[in-house]
Amino acid sequence: MNIFEIIGPVMVGPSSSHTAGAVKIGYASRKLLGEKLKAAEILLHGSFLATGKGHGTNFALVAGLLGMKEDNPLIPESLQLAKEQGIEITFGSADLKDYHPNSVLLNLTGIKGRKLQVIGESVGGSIINIASIDGLRTNFSGENPTLIVHNKDQPGHVSEVTSMLAHKSVNIAAMQLYRAKRGGDAVMVLELDSEIPQESLHWLTKLEGVEKVTYYSCLEN
Repeated sequence: MNIFEIIGPVMVGPSSSHTAGAVKIGYASRKLLGEKLKAAEILLHGSFLATGKGHGTNFALVAGLLGMKEDNPLIPESLQLAKEQGIEITFGSADLKDYHPNSVLLNLTGIKGRKLQVIGESVGGSIINIASIDGLRTNFSGENPTLIVHNKDQPGHVSEVTSMLAHKSVNIAAMQLYRAKRGGDAVMVLELDSEIPQESLHWLTKLEGVEKVTYYSCLEN
């Protein structure tokens, strides 16, 4: 059992799931976007929508999107800070069906034009799950460097990615494969024991059949 499951995380209150977990979802989504934020549409679901305002879920999500960690004393000021930085923030609701009650859908736009859609779940004790990226199901916590590759469901893509990681001496801690249908859109999610060199990520984007590469680095920005 993780010590945080017993005593809770070090955080700016009041709720480990609605506040600290929300910060971590925002922070993970910012890192997945890979560039500074220009605009964010934040659509709340379930308990996040019903009780989030009282727990500070709104400003917690924005704080994470600004790059704050869950113990940052400036978390309550995040909406004002985003406004001062010229970042457009809008809030709304979404019915995410079978996702966790503490969930949010984020539609993000970066300053260089990159777009990303993330569904994040806060599952308790500040533990999160990134449950969807750009409409395809995923399942990772953001505790390890994570590589997400969107590709066409064709033979060879998995071996190309895993061979590259082996060549760079990057060990795979966990791997998940998803596809919408046979021969359609697919995604592989690889949680890793170490970081991937930037040139290797660039190489992946050039492979035939690879449509998008998203990387979650555990290095500080």
